[in-house]
Amino acid sequence: MAQKDTQTAEQLAGAFRALSNANRLRIYQVIVSHCREHGKADLEDVPAGCAFGDFMKRLNIGAPTVSHHVRELAEAGLIRVERAGRRRYCHAEPAMQARLAAFFEL
Repeated sequence: MAQKDTQTAEQLAGAFRALSNANRLRIYQVIVSHCREHGKADLEDVPAGCAFGDFMKRLNIGAPTVSHHVRELAEAGLIRVERAGRRRYCHAEPAMQARLAAFFEL
Protein backbone atom coordinates (compact mmCIF):
# COMPACT_ATOMS: atom_id res chain seq x y z
CA MET A 1 0.00 0.00 0.00
CA ALA A 2 1.38 3.43 -0.93
CA GLN A 3 2.11 5.99 1.77
CA LYS A 4 -0.79 8.20 0.63
CA ASP A 5 -3.17 5.23 0.81
CA THR A 6 -1.92 4.40 4.31
CA GLN A 7 -2.35 8.01 5.43
CA THR A 8 -5.89 8.14 4.01
CA ALA A 9 -6.74 4.85 5.72
CA GLU A 10 -5.47 6.22 9.06
CA GLN A 11 -7.51 9.42 8.63
CA LEU A 12 -10.64 7.46 7.81
CA ALA A 13 -10.11 5.10 10.75
CA GLY A 14 -9.84 8.12 13.07
CA ALA A 15 -13.00 9.61 11.62
CA PHE A 16 -14.91 6.34 12.02
CA ARG A 17 -13.69 6.01 15.64
CA ALA A 18 -14.94 9.53 16.38
CA LEU A 19 -18.28 8.88 14.69
CA SER A 20 -18.80 5.55 16.49
CA ASN A 21 -20.17 7.46 19.51
CA ALA A 22 -23.89 8.27 19.13
CA ASN A 23 -23.60 11.81 20.57
CA ARG A 24 -20.64 12.66 18.34
CA LEU A 25 -22.46 11.28 15.31
CA ARG A 26 -25.52 13.40 16.13
CA ILE A 27 -23.36 16.52 16.63
CA TYR A 28 -21.58 15.88 13.32
CA GLN A 29 -24.91 15.40 11.55
CA VAL A 30 -26.15 18.74 12.94
CA ILE A 31 -22.98 20.51 11.78
CA VAL A 32 -23.08 19.02 8.27
CA SER A 33 -26.78 19.71 7.90
CA HIS A 34 -26.38 23.29 9.11
CA CYS A 35 -23.46 23.94 6.76
CA ARG A 36 -25.45 22.53 3.81
CA GLU A 37 -28.41 24.79 4.63
CA HIS A 38 -26.35 27.93 5.09
CA GLY A 39 -23.58 27.43 2.54
CA LYS A 40 -19.91 27.91 3.30
CA ALA A 41 -19.06 28.66 6.88
CA ASP A 42 -18.00 32.25 7.42
CA LEU A 43 -17.63 33.94 10.78
CA GLU A 44 -18.77 37.22 9.22
CA ASP A 45 -22.14 35.51 8.79
CA VAL A 46 -22.66 34.22 12.34
CA PRO A 47 -25.65 31.95 11.52
CA ALA A 48 -23.39 29.88 9.21
CA GLY A 49 -21.70 28.21 12.19
CA CYS A 50 -23.16 25.85 14.74
CA ALA A 51 -22.60 27.28 18.20
CA PHE A 52 -22.02 25.00 21.18
CA GLY A 53 -25.20 26.30 22.80
CA ASP A 54 -27.16 25.04 19.81
CA PHE A 55 -25.94 21.50 20.48
CA MET A 56 -26.86 21.67 24.14
CA LYS A 57 -30.41 22.73 23.23
CA ARG A 58 -30.93 20.43 20.24
CA LEU A 59 -29.36 17.31 21.75
CA ASN A 60 -30.15 17.90 25.43
CA ILE A 61 -26.57 17.35 26.61
CA GLY A 62 -24.43 19.48 28.93
CA ALA A 63 -21.59 21.85 28.07
CA PRO A 64 -18.71 19.62 29.30
CA THR A 65 -20.06 16.70 27.25
CA VAL A 66 -20.47 18.88 24.16
CA SER A 67 -16.92 20.23 24.56
CA HIS A 68 -15.50 16.71 24.86
CA HIS A 69 -17.34 15.43 21.79
CA VAL A 70 -16.53 18.49 19.69
CA ARG A 71 -12.84 18.16 20.59
CA GLU A 72 -12.91 14.50 19.47
CA LEU A 73 -14.53 15.45 16.15
CA ALA A 74 -11.96 18.21 15.59
CA GLU A 75 -9.02 15.91 16.41
CA ALA A 76 -10.38 13.41 13.88
CA GLY A 77 -10.37 16.13 11.21
CA LEU A 78 -14.15 16.05 10.75
CA ILE A 79 -14.76 19.64 11.84
CA ARG A 80 -12.92 22.84 12.68
CA VAL A 81 -13.73 25.08 15.61
CA GLU A 82 -13.39 28.86 15.47
CA ARG A 83 -13.80 31.46 18.18
CA ALA A 84 -15.75 34.67 17.85
CA GLY A 85 -15.44 36.50 21.14
CA ARG A 86 -16.65 34.15 23.85
CA ARG A 87 -18.54 31.92 21.44
CA ARG A 88 -17.15 28.94 19.55
CA TYR A 89 -18.50 27.82 16.20
CA CYS A 90 -18.10 24.49 14.41
CA HIS A 91 -17.78 23.99 10.67
CA ALA A 92 -17.65 20.76 8.68
CA GLU A 93 -14.30 20.06 7.00
CA PRO A 94 -14.99 19.64 3.26
CA ALA A 95 -11.81 17.62 2.63
CA MET A 96 -12.83 14.97 5.16
CA GLN A 97 -16.37 14.92 3.81
CA ALA A 98 -14.89 14.20 0.37
CA ARG A 99 -12.71 11.38 1.77
CA LEU A 100 -15.72 9.81 3.49
CA ALA A 101 -17.84 10.11 0.33
CA ALA A 102 -15.08 8.56 -1.78
CA PHE A 103 -14.77 5.67 0.69
CA PHE A 104 -18.46 4.88 0.49
CA GLU A 105 -18.45 5.07 -3.29
CA LEU A 106 -16.08 2.09 -3.48
